[in-house]
Amino acid sequence: MSQAPSKEEIDALLKDLGSLPIQGRSWPKWVAAGAWIVLALIGVRFALVASSPQGAAISPVLAGSLVLLFTGLILIAWHMWHGITTIDQNGIRQSWIMKREVQWQDIHFAKFVPLFNSKRLICFTRRGRPVIFQGATQDLQVAFAKISLVLRRKN
Repeated sequence: MSQAPSKEEIDALLKDLGSLPIQGRSWPKWVAAGAWIVLALIGVRFALVASSPQGAAISPVLAGSLVLLFTGLILIAWHMWHGITTIDQNGIRQSWIMKREVQWQDIHFAKFVPLFNSKRLICFTRRGRPVIFQGATQDLQVAFAKISLVLRRKN
């Protein structure tokens, strides 16, 4: 069973992170802009189909479902564009559709995942459900790497 980090390890980590809070975009601008471009293409396609004879044959339930789905995608894209990740003395939080935040004392271990389009920090909590944070800025990515080194799984 892995051991959670001690208070001393957390204090040393916060000191190593430097001036807090560290704050920046959650998603790179090009990823968020790409999401908006894809949504625009989908919206144009919806409009073309809706104005065609085939659009008149679509069931209202299916059309309503598609509009609801498209609205959900717009909500996700909006949060990708405006999302901010913050690391401070209390923990890590990211503005998102639902509350995405974790306190230092709740993190059991963390893993940094440097994907091409998104640098992520996966925080495994005592409750067992991981909380995933995205970081687009260099400051956040360096902090994610440091957090991962200190809060790595210990056997």
